Amino acid sequence: MKTSRTSDSSTADQPRSQPPSKPARRLANKVADKPAQKPARPLAAAARGAIDPSDPATQRLADFLCFAVYSANLAFGRAYRPILDQLGLTYTQYITIIVLWETGSVTVSALGERLFLESNTLTPILKKLEAMGYLHRQRDPTDERQVLVSLTDAGRHLRENAFGRNLVEATGLNAEDFATLQKAVVNLRDNLIKSVHPE
Repeated sequence: MKTSRTSDSSTADQPRSQPPSKPARRLANKVADKPAQKPARPLAAAARGAIDPSDPATQRLADFLCFAVYSANLAFGRAYRPILDQLGLTYTQYITIIVLWETGSVTVSALGERLFLESNTLTPILKKLEAMGYLHRQRDPTDERQVLVSLTDAGRHLRENAFGRNLVEATGLNAEDFATLQKAVVNLRDNLIKSVHPE
């Protein structure tokens, strides 16, 4: 008996599926690997001007306190330029003379603490002012390790000549607001220093 061959007509007649082309595979892999996008954060609060310190999305540069202080410092520098040019000093030289006028004779280390300047920054300033004839340095007779700094007559005259040359009027603040702001900035400065160098 012959065995007849049977064929599955449904399989034989069905066309073979073609593998996806290379561009299609690359596109599919790219879509599969792409992370799901997070829903956009609502901007209603930012649009209304509401500031949430814990939400970076609502913070703008103009809202940064550090930038307000930084830009105010730059503005002070520009406003002080005409006064300093008349005195022939830089700002750090100017405030050095002010401290020496207030304290008389003081050690270099104590002067640096008052000015918030490191010794490697302060020393060139003192040398320049000494060369200009505004101060002199000498060893402390009670402690040879310390150097005392004091104003010369020319330095005291320069400080007295600078009386009344300030930016109080330029700030646009009345006396009460001026004192309040100055105390607030000093408090801010001291708190920041404590945060970096806790006692």
